[in-house]
Amino acid sequence: MSWIDEVELDAADGKLKEVYAELAAKRGKVSNILKVQSLNPAAMGNHLDLYMTLMFGKSGLSRAEREAVAVVVSATNECTYCVQHHAESLRHYIDDDETLDMLMNADGLETLEPRLSNIVRHAEKLTSAPSAMTEVDLGELRAVGLSDRDILDLSLVVSYFNFVNRIALGLGVAFSAEEISGYRDE
Repeated sequence: MSWIDEVELDAADGKLKEVYAELAAKRGKVSNILKVQSLNPAAMGNHLDLYMTLMFGKSGLSRAEREAVAVVVSATNECTYCVQHHAESLRHYIDDDETLDMLMNADGLETLEPRLSNIVRHAEKLTSAPSAMTEVDLGELRAVGLSDRDILDLSLVVSYFNFVNRIALGLGVAFSAEEISGYRDE
């Protein structure tokens, strides 16, 4: 639940009913971050398209790297909902509790392996101090093998999660354990 009205699955009709049905078929359920957008099904559909492109589309960034960025951006913004939600996805790729804890707290990031460290530290800086970004920051990413396309994808993923964090935080979207149980990552 959130701080605004939401359309329940059994009350949905039209485009929203179609979106809900597709989500339930693909993922097993409708996440709270999407349900909070139920009053504007067109925006929800566009949001889903952007999410799928950025998180599952072709990229030089691995799925694990993209999920790590999601977690670090969300931790930097203190968005518990998104940290918990994406940490569950990240567990499919990283089987090390110490690394997961560092990412979930956006702390100790400089101690991670160099490529992941540079990626998530860049994400943290772009989130917390965007006006402090310089061209030198891109050189650090190139030094660990990121192409300009990868850097663009990284910037898009960081920006996307800042957007989603503000939806979750601004509308009081709550994390629930049942949201994860049975959840299928695309």
